Amino acid sequence: MKLFQAVWVAIIGVSLLALPAPSPAGFGEPPDSFRGYLLNRADEDYGYLRDPALNTDTWDPVKYLPFNRTGSWYLSLGGEARERYEYFNHPNWGKDPQDSGYLLQRYFLHGDLRMGENLRIFSQFQSSLENGRRGGPRPTDRDELDLHQAFLDLKLDLSDAASLTLRSGRQELAYGSQRLVSVREGPNVRQSFDGFRLMYRTGEFRIDGFAAKPVQTNRYAFDDGTDNAKALWGAYGVLPFPLLPQGNLDVYYMGVYRGKAGFDQGTARETRHSLGARLWRTAAPLDYNFEAIYQWGSFGTGAIQAWTVASDTGYTLSSLPLRPRFGLRADIASGDDAPATHDLETFNPLFPKGAYFSEAGLIGPANFIDLNPCIDLHLADHLALIFDWDFFWRESTHDGLYNNAVALVRSGKTSAARYIGSMSQGQLLWDIDRHLSFVAIYGHFFAGSFLKESGPGEDVDYLTTWLTYKF
Repeated sequence: MKLFQAVWVAIIGVSLLALPAPSPAGFGEPPDSFRGYLLNRADEDYGYLRDPALNTDTWDPVKYLPFNRTGSWYLSLGGEARERYEYFNHPNWGKDPQDSGYLLQRYFLHGDLRMGENLRIFSQFQSSLENGRRGGPRPTDRDELDLHQAFLDLKLDLSDAASLTLRSGRQELAYGSQRLVSVREGPNVRQSFDGFRLMYRTGEFRIDGFAAKPVQTNRYAFDDGTDNAKALWGAYGVLPFPLLPQGNLDVYYMGVYRGKAGFDQGTARETRHSLGARLWRTAAPLDYNFEAIYQWGSFGTGAIQAWTVASDTGYTLSSLPLRPRFGLRADIASGDDAPATHDLETFNPLFPKGAYFSEAGLIGPANFIDLNPCIDLHLADHLALIFDWDFFWRESTHDGLYNNAVALVRSGKTSAARYIGSMSQGQLLWDIDRHLSFVAIYGHFFAGSFLKESGPGEDVDYLTTWLTYKF
C-alpha cells in the first residue's frame, strides 16, 4: 500500500511541475481539446486525439495510444487521487466516541481499450484507505485494493443516429440526480454493480435497461465479491420535454430485492418497486429539478406503500457582481405511520448518493421533510462559495431517523417530537485547473427536540477538506 501511494504522489508531483503557469486571474485557460473529466470515468472518450493538433495537455500522450494505422484501435489510461481530512465534534450527536479528526485517501487507475467503434474493454482499480479515526473505519471508509470496474461493451449501429450497446460485467451506475442509484461519490469507497446494462441512444433520447447486484465493500485486497443478498433491475429513459423551454423529462422503473432489510418496524425480506418521473432544466437563469416517486411491494408478510416528492429550484442573476444563484430545495419522503402492523410505509432510497443532504451524511432520505434555502456566489469562473441552511422534520412521528445507507440511526419509539434539527453550512469549491480541484466545507448541526428526547442530542460541528487530482 505504501508503494501504491508513493507512485501516486510522484505522478501528482511531476504533473504539477509540468502544468502551464496560471493567468494573472489565477486560472490557466483549458486547451481547445478539453472535454472534461466525468463522474464515471468510463463515460469519457478520447478518440478526438486522433488529430495531433488537439494533443495539447500534459496527459494527452497516455489518453490516446493507437495500435493500428487508422487509429481506431487505441488504449486510454487515466486515474485519480483524492486526499481528504474529516472532523466531527460530537459525532452522531454525541452517541459515537469523540476523535480528533482523520484522513481518508482514495486512488483510482483505469485502462480503456477501444477495438474499433463496436468493441470495448474497460477496467478500473481502486484503493481507499483510512487513518486515525477513533473506533476504526466506517463500512465505506476502507477498501485496500480491488477491482472497481471491469466490463465489455458490444455496440450495434442501428443507423447513422441510433445505436444499441450491451455492457456486461462490473460497472458503475448513476441515473438522474442520483436519488435512487448513484456512484456514492461522497464517501471514500464508491459503489459499483455486477450485471448487465442495455443502452439505446438516438439523438437526445436515451433509454437504459439494467439488471445487476451491488458489489460488496470489504476492507482487504481483492475481496469485494457480489452481494447476492441484494438485487437491482429496471429501465431509465431521458427525453426532451418540448412543453417547457430547454426542459427535459426522465421516466423510470426500478426494482430492488434485499434478503434482510431493517427498518424501525423490524427486519424482513424486502421486494420493492419504484415508479418515478423527473422534470429538469440546467440552463440559467432559471434552473429546476422536480421529481416524484411511488413505491410498492412486500416487506415480509406485509405490503409496501411509500413515496417521495423532491424539488430544487434556482435563479441566477448574471448581471450582478458574483453572479449569485438563489435556490430553494424542498423535499419530503414518507415514513411508517403504523409500525405495529406488518405493512411498511417508509420510503427506501435504494442506492443513493452518500452525501445526500451534506457531506456530513448525518441524515438519509427516508421519513423526512426538509426545507433548504441556499445562495451560490461565483468569486471567479472556477471559484465558488455556497451557503445554505437545511431544516429537517420527521414525516411520520411513528417512524425513526435513518442515515444514507437506510440504516436506523434513532428509533421513533421514544419521542413524539417531529423536529429533528437544522444544519448551516458553507462550502468553498475551487477548480484550480483541469486536473486539480480543492473543496473545503464547514457545517454546524443544531440538534432539535427529537434528537434531544431520543438519546444524546448534542450539536455537531463538521469540517472536511480535500484535494483531488485527475488525469
